[in-house]
Order: sequence, then structure tokens, then C-alpha cells
Amino acid sequence: MSNTPANKEFEDLIRRELELIGEDPKREGLLETPQRVAKAMKFLTEGYNSSAEEVVGRGIFKEEHDNMIMVRDIELYSLCEHHMLPFFGKAHVAYIPNGKVVGLSKIPRIVDVYARRLQVQERLTEQIAEGLCQVLNPSGVGVVIEAYHLCMMMRGVQKQNSKTITSALRGAFREDPKTRDEFLRLAHNGRD
Repeated sequence: MSNTPANKEFEDLIRRELELIGEDPKREGLLETPQRVAKAMKFLTEGYNSSAEEVVGRGIFKEEHDNMIMVRDIELYSLCEHHMLPFFGKAHVAYIPNGKVVGLSKIPRIVDVYARRLQVQERLTEQIAEGLCQVLNPSGVGVVIEAYHLCMMMRGVQKQNSKTITSALRGAFREDPKTRDEFLRLAHNGRD
């Protein structure tokens, strides 16, 4: 991480935060913590510097395929915007092409664009669906996210096994009950 004025300011804030919680930022184990935290936060929020269009790039191909394409169990990690604590889980993303398909690796990249921002799971789910719609203009999109929130597990209600599930449906996934049912069945098939 470069030594810019913004990075130094971020490191100074972390150093001050350590003092405010009663720690000594000069003790051996914490000497490099401000730099490490600044670097980690830059990585964990790099989605602000990217878009679905950028990560897909030239990964769109003409294809006369009109059946559902799904990438399931995409690991995701994000930070809750309310407490800046992590939430993590899996995204299941499907679409029905409309003359174009996207390289399969691009779907997890779209997930990361939006997950690597301060988030709420509800918005994250919607943004992934909208991002895929913008780059492909498909006949339909479905997104389901299942996630565990450390803000609920480590503090507050302290419920260790509660999972939050959100969905976003567009086009055929919203309008056609059979398509919606197929998507939801595939998204939840083989759950632990």
C-alpha cells in the first residue's frame, strides 16, 4: 500500500482507535496493525472502484441458448454497513440468456464487485441482479444469497446459527411461476 496522505490519515485513525479502546499502539504486537488494517480495508472495499461492466469486459458471447444458466454456491464476504463487521455466505445466481451468454467466471466477479463494499444483504442481492441485467439484458435473472452476519452472532442478539436468506427476481424469474420454482429448487438443492 502506497504511503499517500490518505493512507497515512487512515493509519492515524486506526492508531487512535486502538488508544480509545485502551490499547497501546506502540506495543510490539500492534506496531504494524494500522498499516495492516488500512490495507485490509482497502481490499475489502475495492468494489467501490469497479463495476459489473468492467469486470465482465469482453466476456460476453453471442449464443442462441434459452435455458437457465446457474452458478451456485459462490462464496461471498462483505462488511455490514451498520457495524462494519463481516457477513459471509453463498450466492446462487442464474439467468436466462437473450442471445448472449457471459463467461462463467464473470458471475462470481460481479458478486465481488458489490460484496466488496459496505453493504446490507438486501441491497447486495438487488445490486447483483441489476448488474447482471445491465451487462447481458437477459430474459430473466434470479439471485439468492444465504449469509451469516457477525453483527448478529458476536454482539446484539448473539444468535450463532441464524442464517439470512434474500432473493431478487427479474423478468422470467418473477413472471413465470415454473421458472421461479425451477430456480429456487436448483438454488436450494442439496442444502446442508
